[in-house]
Amino acid sequence: MKVMIRKGADGILSVYIPKKDLEEPIVSMERPTMWGGLVTMANGWQLALPEMPDDTRLPITVEARRTTTGEEV
Repeated sequence: MKVMIRKGADGILSVYIPKKDLEEPIVSMERPTMWGGLVTMANGWQLALPEMPDDTRLPITVEARRTTTGEEV
């Protein structure tokens, strides 16, 4: 699914999923740089993100894969 990842003015990373009109903060990351690993959103969903360079600029839209169901919206 297409997701947008951005960093707010407060420094918190969040994921926006347009098809669900859902925006949630990222609460944990499998890797320090986030890319190529799993991220967990505040609602419990886990997304597998693609490999990207560590210095990738945000905001960015990427193709991610949802690996858990978490809370249903």
